[in-house]
Amino acid sequence: MSTQITTAFVEQYKANVYHLVQQKGSKLRSTVRLETVVGKNAFFDQIGAVAAQVRTTRHGDTPRMDTPHSRRRVSLADYDWADLIDQEDRIRMLIDPASDYSKAAMWALGRSIDDVIISAVDSVAYTGVDGSTSTAFDSGMIVPIQTVWPGVTAADTGLNLAKLIEAKKLLGRNDVDPDEEVFVPVNADQISSLLKDERVVSGDYNKALPLVDGIVSRIGGCTLIPCNRLTTDANGDTKVPFYTASGLLLALGQDMTAKIGERADKNYATQVFASMTIGATRMEEKRVGYIPCDPGANPILDI
Repeated sequence: MSTQITTAFVEQYKANVYHLVQQKGSKLRSTVRLETVVGKNAFFDQIGAVAAQVRTTRHGDTPRMDTPHSRRRVSLADYDWADLIDQEDRIRMLIDPASDYSKAAMWALGRSIDDVIISAVDSVAYTGVDGSTSTAFDSGMIVPIQTVWPGVTAADTGLNLAKLIEAKKLLGRNDVDPDEEVFVPVNADQISSLLKDERVVSGDYNKALPLVDGIVSRIGGCTLIPCNRLTTDANGDTKVPFYTASGLLLALGQDMTAKIGERADKNYATQVFASMTIGATRMEEKRVGYIPCDPGANPILDI
């Protein structure tokens, strides 16, 4: 049985099961392309851009355009979660915790989804007919860490409006359709940094007035997604991703499922089990990048 189950005994706690502070499920699943697949590996074909040719003669031959084709491979992995509830635990508790265990399992798997998506941002993508060609992340899609407002010099900075505008500029230079929504997962440090940027909190720039409730949901043409699972680079700076939904793909071999049943081999204890099979990849380098941000710096100067 779980060694932590005794914390719910009625002699010690009230007749409720309180979940410890945790991210409840996936924050990023709805921000990427979602595909259901079968097998351990899946392939997704892509068609590149091709230019039209000017007609120079009357009744000339019809030109043939070789439309570029490419493929991306996604490898799937299995994720499991399980815990046991002994009959003795049920007797000592005022409520049955099985449903709450199921919630905890789903939330844990959801967090794993976010980890897989975040990892795909700058990991190697596998391309080619059989998916054996390694395609590295485009370093040109990293926003300069010194990006601040004109005339201001600084070393490492936190997230600010200037950096978000720079991210949008990189996408624009790549001809990403301006109608495509740009998602930016941000952790607590970078939300705090944004709230210190007067251009973000000023009513002259942002009608939402985020200082009123401390929430920054959209700024600089970017939709911000609170997520504390971001990773860091070799310099210890937080990598704040930015992407459009078509730039990242989440493949579902099996969506999250949960089962609750007795285990005869465990003295008929109740087992709560959950699993899923997923994988993710970067679909196009031109649609995905990240912003290095000092985790403890102010948005303009670290003072």
